[in-house]
Amino acid sequence: MVELLPDRIRGHGSRLAIVDPGGEHVYADLDATAHRLAARLLGERDDLDGDRVALLCRPGRDFVVGLLGGWLAGALVVPLHPDHPVAELEYSVRDAGVTTVVASESMRPLVSRLAATVPELVVLGVSDVDESTEDGRRAGLPALEPDRPALMVYTSGTTGRPKGAVHSHGSIAAQIAGMVELWRWSSEDRVLLVLPLHHVHGIVNVTLCALWQGATCEAPGGFDATEVWERLASGAITLFMAVPTIYARLTKAWDDADGTTRQRWSSRAAHLRLMVCGSAALPVVVLDRWESITGHRLLERYGMTELGMVLSNSLEHRVPGHVGFPMPGAAIRVVDDQGHDVASGEAGELLVRGPQVFLGYWDRPEATAETFVDGWFRTGDVAVETPEGFRLLGRASVDILKTGGEKVSALEIEEAFRRHPAVADCAVVGIPDDEWGQRVGIAIVPAGAPGPDPVELRAWGKEQLAAAKVPTRWLVLDELPRNAMGKVTKPALIDRFHLDGGPTTR
Repeated sequence: MVELLPDRIRGHGSRLAIVDPGGEHVYADLDATAHRLAARLLGERDDLDGDRVALLCRPGRDFVVGLLGGWLAGALVVPLHPDHPVAELEYSVRDAGVTTVVASESMRPLVSRLAATVPELVVLGVSDVDESTEDGRRAGLPALEPDRPALMVYTSGTTGRPKGAVHSHGSIAAQIAGMVELWRWSSEDRVLLVLPLHHVHGIVNVTLCALWQGATCEAPGGFDATEVWERLASGAITLFMAVPTIYARLTKAWDDADGTTRQRWSSRAAHLRLMVCGSAALPVVVLDRWESITGHRLLERYGMTELGMVLSNSLEHRVPGHVGFPMPGAAIRVVDDQGHDVASGEAGELLVRGPQVFLGYWDRPEATAETFVDGWFRTGDVAVETPEGFRLLGRASVDILKTGGEKVSALEIEEAFRRHPAVADCAVVGIPDDEWGQRVGIAIVPAGAPGPDPVELRAWGKEQLAAAKVPTRWLVLDELPRNAMGKVTKPALIDRFHLDGGPTTR
């Protein structure tokens, strides 16, 4: 029998579950409030039977209560980002056919604007449930079977309009169980949440893994580099999980601090049990610098909205530039363009099968069918299996460039140019070209003024890379376009090349 999260939470009783700007919240109180919310959502019905209930809640207690309450009522819960503009929220609400929005009190002005564009929405505030005197527990709550749809998380939209990926209670439980086992979560852990709760990284990897084990999750409600450093140095935090951009910003804050503060932050942060990085490729220069500051070699892993985490380094074995081996329960294949398995050391598309795989894309049967072959999910990512774990070469759609008959990896080129002292960050894309198919374009964030000279950089690149991999199109930007999880939005970057032009070198 598959154990599900609401049952786990009920067993944690008076343990401290959440710390947020509103205070400290124990598991029993979360469970009781979630039951009251479920009763309000159900009304006279016995089961919402998959009706979509959206969450517009600040990270912390409100989000957890909204998620659990929706599940207890039989809803398919759709987390939304409270900092997204109304137009973005309206897209998700209409696409998912959301009937009800559960919102934090601070979100009421935003929800009012959203409801004005989608008049059929029913809005329920968490504070409305707090003021209820009824217990909320009753016989006949819907049965939460493992195959029941539970969570719809929208993809990042880096290659097109976001799609709603639907997970079941069982696939969520499988994701959690794999991470809890491999990363050795315990009830004594205390994790700091600085990630948004509309992607699986923040929802599942951080929040739900903590709740599963009866651990404590601190949710300050946002990211402030100095405040995060102070919490990492407090001695209370045991785990920290973030994206490469956050680690880069923390590194800058450390650089800007005085010597005494640096020493205190570094020495105390070294006592954390584990630090994890994911959601975007981790530059080796960021990994090495973080290790020099804190003594922590970040644990890299690989996952997707549709899968949760399926590859990971272990606590004992972490290799820079690699994302490890299959997580518990995940089966992995690497195949060529004809769908045949390739030998170890050869590049191919990564395929995944296992209980953590999602049910499909909401209301997109054709897109769902296209992503599966004989029961294997096609990730669209190109990978190589090595004795030290899997190494990712990038998305086949945007990170594998075809130029002059050669296939090259954008991630490999980016990693090389980040080693140049004049380059603070960079991103590589393929620019459509009649002669070459694609030209290699690179957008660079300079390390200082004046910006780097493209001719000099190209000459340097020829010393580091094969000729086909050296960029011929260049842009210098103040910052790279990124989504909420820190991934570079490469279609937007390609548009910048078309709009801004940029120098061409040969």
